[in-house]
Amino acid sequence: MQPLTPRSYLFVPGNRPERFGKACAAGAGAVIVDLEDAVPPAEKAAARASVAAWLAIDKPALIRINSADTEWFHDDLALCRLPGVAGIVLPKAERVDDIASVERAGAAFILPLIESAQGFWNVKALSQAPRVQRLVFGSIDFQLDLGINGDNEELLYFRSQLVLVSRIAGIQAPVDGVSTAIDDHEQLRSDTLRARRLGFGAKLCIHPKQVGQVNEGFSPNKSDVAWARRVLEAASTAQGAAVAVDGKMVDRPVIHKAQEILDESERWNSLYKASCRIHKNNFLRPKKIFNP
Repeated sequence: MQPLTPRSYLFVPGNRPERFGKACAAGAGAVIVDLEDAVPPAEKAAARASVAAWLAIDKPALIRINSADTEWFHDDLALCRLPGVAGIVLPKAERVDDIASVERAGAAFILPLIESAQGFWNVKALSQAPRVQRLVFGSIDFQLDLGINGDNEELLYFRSQLVLVSRIAGIQAPVDGVSTAIDDHEQLRSDTLRARRLGFGAKLCIHPKQVGQVNEGFSPNKSDVAWARRVLEAASTAQGAAVAVDGKMVDRPVIHKAQEILDESERWNSLYKASCRIHKNNFLRPKKIFNP
C-alpha cells in the first residue's frame, strides 16, 4: 500500500513561534513555516533563529525559505540539514541552479513555488531537478507577474500545464495556490474541487479553518466509494464480459480508477484509526480529515 501524500499544506508565520504547535495540531498534511512573505525584513534573523530552536524530529515541518535573489537566502540554507526539516519550499523558483543550491545544502525534498513567468517557462527543467518532490503553484504572485486578472479560466492553461509536467517528470501531483477568503466556505470548496478536477493533488492553506475542508475535498467521498464498490463488484461478477454500471460501460480504465478510489479510502481510514488510537487517552479529539 502506497503512503499518503499531503492533501493540505498549512502556512504558519516564522516570526510567530507560539503558533507553530497549533499549526501542527490543525490536521494539515504538512505544515510550512514561512520565513518569506510572512516575516518583515527586520525580523528575518530572529525568525530563523526561532525556527531552528523549535525544530525537532518528532515535529517535522517544511520551511519556506527566502528566494535566491534575496540577502537572506544563503543564511536560510543553514536550516536545510537540521533535524525536523521535512523539506524546503523554494519561492520564486526560476533556475535549476537555485534548486541545486538547496540540494547541496542538504534538503531532503524540495518543493519549487512556480509564481512567475520565468519559473513557468522553465518548469519542465525545474520539475526534473534532483530531490524535487512536487510543484507548488503560487497563483497570486503569478497573476501579478503576468498582469492576469482572475483565478478561474484565466489560469486554466497554466494549471493544466503544471499537472502535465508533473506527470511527465514522475513526481507527485502539484499543489494549488491559496484561497484568500478565509471565511468563504463555498469559495474554498469550489476552489478545492476545481483543483482536484484539474489533476492537482493538494492545496495551500493560510488558516487552520481551511484545512478540514481542503482535506475533505481531496479525499474520496461517500458517493465516490459507493460507485467504486459497484464497479468492482460488477466487474468481478462479469468475469471479463462487457458490463455497465449506472448506465455507463465499464472498461479497464474505469476498473482501475475504482480500485484507486477504494485503495485511497482505505489508506485514509487507516490513518484516522491510527490517530484515534494515539489520542484515545488524551482530552484532544483527532480532527476527521476525510469523509469516505
